[in-house]
Amino acid sequence: MSAASGPLCGVKVVEIAGMGPAPFCAMLLADMGADVVRVERAHAPERGIPVDPRFEVLNRGRRSIALDLKTPEGAQTLLRLVARADMLLEGFRPGVMERLGLGPAECSAANTRLVYGRMTGFGQDGPLAHAAGHDLNYIALAGALEAIGPAEGAPVPPLNLLGDFGGGGMLLAVGLLAAYAEAMRSGQGQVVDAAMVDGTALLMASTFGLKAAGVWQSGRANNILDGGAPWYGVYLTADGRYVSLAAIEPRFYEELLQRLELDPAALPPRKDRAGWPALRAAIAGRILRRTRSQWQDTLEGSDVCFAPVLSMDEAPAHPHLAQRSSFVTMEGVVQPAPAPRFSRTPSAIQRPPPLPGAHTDEVLRDWGVAAC
Repeated sequence: MSAASGPLCGVKVVEIAGMGPAPFCAMLLADMGADVVRVERAHAPERGIPVDPRFEVLNRGRRSIALDLKTPEGAQTLLRLVARADMLLEGFRPGVMERLGLGPAECSAANTRLVYGRMTGFGQDGPLAHAAGHDLNYIALAGALEAIGPAEGAPVPPLNLLGDFGGGGMLLAVGLLAAYAEAMRSGQGQVVDAAMVDGTALLMASTFGLKAAGVWQSGRANNILDGGAPWYGVYLTADGRYVSLAAIEPRFYEELLQRLELDPAALPPRKDRAGWPALRAAIAGRILRRTRSQWQDTLEGSDVCFAPVLSMDEAPAHPHLAQRSSFVTMEGVVQPAPAPRFSRTPSAIQRPPPLPGAHTDEVLRDWGVAAC
């Protein structure tokens, strides 16, 4: 267990246990030094993908207490924690916390400076606010999923990175920190409504701008950033592995052709979309002549914008990531290290993922709260 450190050291956060984006947000805050208390429901039903608690990387860095929030005693104990907290975050459907008597009104009455973070898929209002859903549904609705995948066939789910984590938990963390900074000035808390449909739409800001400008064309794999352009994509190597090329700028593209020993005069013009298939075939044929490792020796570190396509097993051992300690191992579990990095108040993983309810007495004592 690491001593608390990071720019949020001293900030107290109550996390109502859930899954996916809200725990990711809580992990970010804990990595940055916040004292995050994860409130598990007593006799909670099984959620998500059941694994041993030590593999619940999203739960790292905080202590866990168990409360039955459906009882007056459990709800009152939570409100006593809220009275001492700077933030609360929850990821239930709209209305659930209100039915428990723990909504923004009750929590604000207990602590007017509290920042109350709400993580949902569709938001706190709107026709779909109470509908069930997951990452894939939210990014589909926001226009992101339709643009991802091969030209022929169905769109491809990009794991659950866009909705759950980029447009969800990351956005909630930004909102909480912004509201907390404002509360430090005004003395007044507020509610942060973070919806994955909103966050995913926000991640598409640049793409929508390109579409409005007439630069982005309809159809998958038909544009520069979706795998359509021959100089921005993934190519098969001689050993059945893959490499990525992203030589968008003209000077990077020129160096790519030079290092691939391709004569520009013998190729279609770079901006000629009609010639993209032929250009792609030329690049693919050249890449297929060598193994991934050989292309690393030739291209890695140059201005052609190259990287090998590594598996999750391979990535932590890559010399660049290893030198930066981008991955760490805690209790035998390889996982990403805290990010971003701070020059004066470095982040750290404060503790491994807790067993549910393991710190109930300890937290109540440290926070000066008497159980009801």
